[in-house]
Parts: sequence; structure tokens; C-alpha cells
Amino acid sequence: MELGDRKLKVLQAIIRDFISTAEPVGSRTIAKKYDLGISSATIRNEMADLEEMGYLEQPHTSAGRIPSDKGYRLYVDHLMIISKLAQMQKDAIRRAFLQKIGEIEQLISQTSKILSQMTKLTSVVLSPQLKNSKLKHVQLVPIDLNSILLVLVTESGTAKNAVLRVNESFTSDELMQISKLLNHRLRGLAIGEIDGTVIGDIKNEMHMFHSMIDCVMPVLISTLENMEDVKIYLDGLTNILQLPEYHNIDKAREFMAMLEHKEVLTDMLLNTKDDVSIVIGRENKYQEMKECSLITATYQLNGRVVGKIGVIGPTRIDYENIISIVDFVTQNLTKILKDNMAE
Repeated sequence: MELGDRKLKVLQAIIRDFISTAEPVGSRTIAKKYDLGISSATIRNEMADLEEMGYLEQPHTSAGRIPSDKGYRLYVDHLMIISKLAQMQKDAIRRAFLQKIGEIEQLISQTSKILSQMTKLTSVVLSPQLKNSKLKHVQLVPIDLNSILLVLVTESGTAKNAVLRVNESFTSDELMQISKLLNHRLRGLAIGEIDGTVIGDIKNEMHMFHSMIDCVMPVLISTLENMEDVKIYLDGLTNILQLPEYHNIDKAREFMAMLEHKEVLTDMLLNTKDDVSIVIGRENKYQEMKECSLITATYQLNGRVVGKIGVIGPTRIDYENIISIVDFVTQNLTKILKDNMAE
């Protein structure tokens, strides 16, 4: 049985109505609310065919139908029309990004907040994967006689500090001199490029500060390694609890428990391949996500994909609007990274 134009229009109307109302949809509702030019009886027949083909389901407690995951997939791939964001929504997103943001962690955290506020869903944002991120700046700053602050900044704009304990004291001028050499030798190198040869060359060039180099390099390398860890930011954790699907306390508890497993969320985001990816219901490999949809997009730094942003909601989410929001937020995040975080 083929899906002709009439069946597609009926399916589209049912999905849009169900997204809007969260109530199973009957043939009379479609006939009244949507000008399809066909009778209620004809709609009823088409709905029966669509159910038989697996695009609709009939809840036991209702005479109406609801979309199946297969129905949503057809809708997302072929029937939906991505809505343009209203200027008011665009302005709100841009204003939210204008808040003073110093380090990249603050920017990613703010992105997560913006997504959850605009979509009224739960947002998930992966921090940049910086395995190839290069060192931009090294600074040694005296704290007291036996303590020195090591400041590292990568080309992505991520900054980290570490405190070094030393057995001998160094003047500010000496620390400035060491910092200058470290910058000369290490700037532009990724962590994998800082090997024994590089460290040996630094020691040879600064033999008079041999002990300081021995103290600095292990801490510098371990700090860079920690900077590579992918972090996940969540926001709007309770948004989903306002939706009818999660008024059931057991379902709500199950969803909240799933959000505590950061490794599951990280894995889900890392395994979405496209620039904009939509994973619906049982397409998710994790049992806890079988009644949810995940919409993700990639953001870039210097033309390279470095992270993911996304939202989680029930399969009944407003795909047309949510995709527009996710896409626009991603564009703004990529632009800010390009303008402010890169060299």
C-alpha cells in the first residue's frame, strides 16, 4: 500500500494536531480543523490504513490515533516545514549571548541556559573537544616564596590555573624570563606535540632554571590533559516535567534518573553524525530514551567541529520550531567562538 498525497496530508494534520494538544486525534477533529477537502468517513479510512502501515497508533483508552515513531520519522524527513524564527526570538537569543562571558566554560553554560529557556525543554551541551587544541599562552606568576601560579590559555579560549610548590625562590623577572621562553617554545603546540625532545630542548636552553622546568612541565602537561576532558552542561531539568507525558511520577523519575548518567548523555551526543541530527523514540539505543526525541547540532571553531548542542523532549515536540531554535543558537555560538575565542 503506497502513501498517496491524501494519506500524507492526513498524517501531517494528525501529527500537527497531536503536537499541539497532546490528545489522541479523531477523524472528526481533522475534518473540522483542517481543510483537507474530504469527509470525516474518508479521513477515518485513511487513518485506518495509516495505522495498518505503522504510521499511527491507537491508545487503548481512546478512539483517536497518535503518531508512531515511524510516523514522526516520515514527518521529519518529508512533511515538516522548518519555521522561520520570529525576530523577537532571534533578538532574545542574541541579547542572551551579549552577557559578559570571559572563559569558554561560561559561554557553553550560557548556551545551555539559552537553549532550555527558548525551547522549554531540557538542554544538553558538550564542551569543546580540544584534543587538537593548541597552546596560546603560558604565564608564571609569583604567589609567595614557595608558590607560583601557572596560567595556561589554549587557542580555543579555555584558561586553567595550577599552583606549583617550589623549593627555591624566583624573582618576578626570572619568572617572566621563563614564561617568555616557554611561550616561545610551546605556543602553537598541541599536547601530543610536547614530547621528551621539546622538553629536552627547553632544559638545554634554560639550564640555569633546570629545577623550575622539572617542576613546571609535569604540571603543565597534566593540566592540559585535564582541559581535554569533555564536560556536559544540562539546563531546564524540570522543564520536561511540565509536559503531559511526564505527569506520571514514575516516568518523570525515570527521566530524571537518566539525566544523572552523564556518560549516557555524552555518548548519545557524540554518536550523532550530521550537522543537525534528529533521533526519535525507539531509534535511541538507550532504553531510558525510547519515548524521547533528541535534536542536536554541531558548533565549530576555526572551521572544525568541536562540540554538540541539543535538546531532549518527548517524541511529541514541535520539531519545526525546535530545529529552528537549535540551528540559530548554534550559528550564534559558532560566530562568538570565531570572533572572540580564536586567534
